[in-house]
Amino acid sequence: MILTKRFFIFSIILLFTFQKSFSENTDIYKKIDLFGEVLEKISKEYVDEVDQSKSMDSAINGLLQSLDPYSAYMTPESFEGMQTETSGEFGGLGIEVGMEAGVVKVISPIDNTPASKAGLKAGDYIVKINNTQVQGKSLMQAVDLMRGPVGSSIEITVRRRGVKKALVFNIMREVIQVQSVKSELIDNNIGYIRLTSFNENSSKQIKEKINKLNKNKDLKGYILDLRNNPGGLLSQAIKISDFFLENGEIVSTRSRQASENRKWFAKKGDLTNGKTLIILINYGSASASEIVAGALKDHKRAIILGENSYGKGSVQSIIPLKNRGAIRLTIAKYYLPSGKSISEVGVTPDIEVTEGSDDFKFNSETDNQLNFAIKLLNG
Repeated sequence: MILTKRFFIFSIILLFTFQKSFSENTDIYKKIDLFGEVLEKISKEYVDEVDQSKSMDSAINGLLQSLDPYSAYMTPESFEGMQTETSGEFGGLGIEVGMEAGVVKVISPIDNTPASKAGLKAGDYIVKINNTQVQGKSLMQAVDLMRGPVGSSIEITVRRRGVKKALVFNIMREVIQVQSVKSELIDNNIGYIRLTSFNENSSKQIKEKINKLNKNKDLKGYILDLRNNPGGLLSQAIKISDFFLENGEIVSTRSRQASENRKWFAKKGDLTNGKTLIILINYGSASASEIVAGALKDHKRAIILGENSYGKGSVQSIIPLKNRGAIRLTIAKYYLPSGKSISEVGVTPDIEVTEGSDDFKFNSETDNQLNFAIKLLNG
């Protein structure tokens, strides 16, 4: 009797699960039919002739961008262009952009590129490219509008926080050569290292710079400048964080699949022998930059100085498609040793110092953030 009762309950549960699954599938099929109907109505009745292939591309991209600002669809042409750009030398403006509430936003202009020289800043909202309004376009469509032959000019109109009028920039496209690491000895006792991106050779270059600076017997400490660094390779962020740590967790990723959750830990051996470290960040510091700054802050290994970082704490994977295009899909989120997520929050500096003037320029007399760090190290 007990067995029969249990079998009856199990049958009901199984039937309910099947009905629920069947109902969900039926709803999806209805939505697919509805989408086909809408596409047919547009094709027949819209005032202008519509390229259905482009409409489908927009629909796919709309689906991905409804998930988060970093997921997107790449057509075969844009995917090929992206592969060219990641090789380290390409024609363009030199800016990292993202989407926020349907608007194209500058994450960071890269040092010594046309965009940074023209005066574009992290946090600027791009509203017009040449004579084309950007509102309503996808990130990839906006990027395609910004592409062009080396030597050609482009007009970009932006809105900036705290500025009432729109700002217009005329920029000449150039070949972008990314040199990610620069260093110098300041006041003969401070090792200054500026990292502008996390590429395949960044950790090797930084290690070489540290070893060279360590030869100075009067060295008091280090300044690691991550301002306007939009990020890059996770592996490089882990290696660079490890250079300044003796042990402990650096970062972890959590995804939908528990089997893919991972943690990374520091190995013994601080390359700087525990010397004072100040890390400079600003709104243009994102992703891998936030991992380094956040990890070293959590371990109380570094003093973080500057402005709150961008808040891009997610992992994107490029997944190729059958049509030779690809999708960029968020597959996990980063978490700092404290257990906090970087996403939409960023890293808060220990000492807040905002840019001092409109003439502000990195590593110059007007760089009040760097000057503050130097005074702090010199006591």
